[in-house]
Amino acid sequence: MFAALIRAVRSEDRGQDLAEYCLLTALIALVAVGIFVHFSGGMQALWGAANTTLVAGNSATSSTAGTGTGAGTAATSAPAGN
Repeated sequence: MFAALIRAVRSEDRGQDLAEYCLLTALIALVAVGIFVHFSGGMQALWGAANTTLVAGNSATSSTAGTGTGAGTAATSAPAGN
């Protein structure tokens, strides 16, 4: 009986496909994580540059609004069309 069980385990290969698909999925996931980590620094730099530009533009608009010319105050005081 034990010998028959050993022969059945050795000759059975139905789970082999599942194991191969799991290994392939794990490999794809690791490559995807590696790509994400590699490009995350570039994305952070891009968003940081955009944030710096927006802050600089906002401070430039705020400083010209205080000079008495009225630039920038009309656009923020009332919505367009009213």
